[in-house]
Amino acid sequence: MSSKFAAAVAAILVLSVYMFAQATEITTEVRSKVTVRRDARSIPYIEAGNDADLYFAQGFVTASDRLWQMDFMRRVARGELAEIFGRAVLEEDKHWRRYGFAKIADDSLPLLDPGLRKALDAYTKGVNAYISMLTTEKMPLEFKILQYRPREWTPSDTVVIGKILADALSSTWRQDLIRASFVNLPKDKIADLTNQQMPQDVVLFGNDLKSKESSLLQRSPSPADADFLARTLEVARRDDELRRTSLERTGLFAEELAASNNWVISGKRTIDGKALLANDPHLAPAAPGIWYMTSLESPSVHVAGVTFPGVPGIVLGHNSSIAWGATNVGPDVQDLYREEFDAEGRYRTEKGFAAPKIRREEIKVRPNPLKPETVTESIDVVETRNGVVITDEVGQKFALKWTARDPRNQEFEAFFKLNRARNWKEFQDALRSYGGASQNFVYADTAGNIGWYAAGRVPIRRTGSGELPYDGWTNAGDWIGMIPFEQLPHLYNPPDGLIVTANQRTVGTGYKYFDSFARDAANPWRARRIYDLLTGNQKISMNDVRDVQLDVFNAPFSSLAREIVDRRAASDDTLAALRGWDGRTTADAKAPVIVNEIRNCVANKIAADNKPVPSYLVRERLLWWIIKENNARWLPKGFASYDDLLKSCDTESRTALSQPKRFGPDESKWRWGNVFVANFQHPLAVVPLIGSKFVVKYTNVNGSGQTPNVGPYVSMRLIASPGNWDETRHVIPLGESGDPDSPYWKDQFDSWRTGSAAIFPFTKEAVVKSAAATIEMIPGSSKK
Repeated sequence: MSSKFAAAVAAILVLSVYMFAQATEITTEVRSKVTVRRDARSIPYIEAGNDADLYFAQGFVTASDRLWQMDFMRRVARGELAEIFGRAVLEEDKHWRRYGFAKIADDSLPLLDPGLRKALDAYTKGVNAYISMLTTEKMPLEFKILQYRPREWTPSDTVVIGKILADALSSTWRQDLIRASFVNLPKDKIADLTNQQMPQDVVLFGNDLKSKESSLLQRSPSPADADFLARTLEVARRDDELRRTSLERTGLFAEELAASNNWVISGKRTIDGKALLANDPHLAPAAPGIWYMTSLESPSVHVAGVTFPGVPGIVLGHNSSIAWGATNVGPDVQDLYREEFDAEGRYRTEKGFAAPKIRREEIKVRPNPLKPETVTESIDVVETRNGVVITDEVGQKFALKWTARDPRNQEFEAFFKLNRARNWKEFQDALRSYGGASQNFVYADTAGNIGWYAAGRVPIRRTGSGELPYDGWTNAGDWIGMIPFEQLPHLYNPPDGLIVTANQRTVGTGYKYFDSFARDAANPWRARRIYDLLTGNQKISMNDVRDVQLDVFNAPFSSLAREIVDRRAASDDTLAALRGWDGRTTADAKAPVIVNEIRNCVANKIAADNKPVPSYLVRERLLWWIIKENNARWLPKGFASYDDLLKSCDTESRTALSQPKRFGPDESKWRWGNVFVANFQHPLAVVPLIGSKFVVKYTNVNGSGQTPNVGPYVSMRLIASPGNWDETRHVIPLGESGDPDSPYWKDQFDSWRTGSAAIFPFTKEAVVKSAAATIEMIPGSSKK
């Protein structure tokens, strides 16, 4: 977080006093009695006589735990943070305003399923009922610190939250520029960087018929293009920093779109003959967490799991018949178009020059962070037929087309229908309406069946697959449709009784839409490890699934460590540390600290020798094989061999790690937990004085980015056995409450970290037995 932001909020904190009281009586608009039970983790189990009351109560209860988080998320999506934080975040607001998400959300409402719209309206009334009863004394701490009251919730606030979810999980346009910048590289290096096939792949749909070549290989080198693209990439980099900062504050940032594990196991492979489903989404750690656990029951629906604060129903979980989970697919749903403008501000089209749309956005800004008064600043957003102009600093404008900017593509209707789905057919029917960031939805039911559907809107281009920017004045990059739902990858009861997705390439090169579907898939390290651990077991239990979720063996780290040891390409101290290492990234391990440092050093040196190739691409696409094969074309200048390169990086790494600002010369402090820190960020945590109240940081969390357990980035863990619903294990990293003084602020941490069973009961008998507190909401009042 920027020092300007911290200083601005610190000034507010000096004048703030914390007061909080829990309401015991409220005015409600329910039609009949609603029972809200809370268990030992304060998870609400809401039981209502009709859907309107059910969603009203859900809105009320969620707001009572997470109101400021809800307000913060809608402000991010709408570009309204400067109204409470001042100029320190103004550029972030400008970033989000250009997409026009507020208007898109409003335009989506008339297109929603009528049932979802009614649920949204009821949920909104519940949130606002809670807001209306808040006195100054009862206001959540953040509102008092920042000196403002929340305005009323609206249905479009829920919809707009879906748009930052879409950004977190489907923003790929910068990759188009990065690929385009490779134009002057040798063809063999371009082929290496764009090769998507690995021996460790876990492909679910179709076969690998042949290697797919990038369209970059057909382009001629252009020094002028390279210089222009380098400048454009710098603009994109700064923009991405703004995006990352905003998304990390909300808990929605997904590094390189690599977010989540899930798998389903057929009953024929389990110890009791019932299917098993596991899911753990990977998102930036945040306090409070991005998920909120809830159980909902009315005559028409009974469902339990997690949702996003501000969103009615359940996003991931189960009902009485099926369970479902999701991981990100990451297809290309964004395209860039070079736009040519004339002196009069018109842009070039196939039929001549046309006037763009100009949208004025007015942003409220606090000039003085000590005072809630604001001034208004305006920006003009330009939009062509291809999309909104997102770069305008380097003598060339690029317009962005994106599925998330189409009001017909909204995120939450499918989940409303999934909550009520009873079988594979109804599961598929629900997903037909899904318009959010493409997800690998896995399925398991009480009959022991399993399935997978990679659902979402993925465009079909007139030419190409969107790998590189198009010329906006041609029709080459026109979207002529979306991949038909029936042609999206899917499986139902595969012969081996196992489906694993972990953001890997799930489709073979023979798949008709391979290029746009799999180009930016994550490396298969997590998927391969999960698959290998499960395939060797024909009698899988819930404890086995838990152990896989907690597994921390790092395949690329282990492979590099073995290479270093076999080559003796490091100091005696490093060789001693690596020789006995088992490849596991536990918090107290020393070896992964050294391997990680060497790995980054090697990637940085190779990238520096091959500009503009980014270091992360070298690290993830090349290192796993070029050292093992002693590949000459990637060996940086100045090194006679990879042994020399590794030795040099070992020396540099040990020097860097020994610096006082890192870990110092005492190697007992070189712990992996001090590198892979579990820092659950709250927007106010970095601020002096009262900000310390929001700090949640640990160094005892196992895991890494290449292991099934990704440590602090595991945003929740679910293990469900359809039919054994009272045995469901579901946990979030911290707790249900957004109040740092609540006992439920971080009470789930130890269970989340260690994997101890956190049971989420479902049947009426089990829920009543687990209840630690009960509130009955009746028309006109509530009694505790």
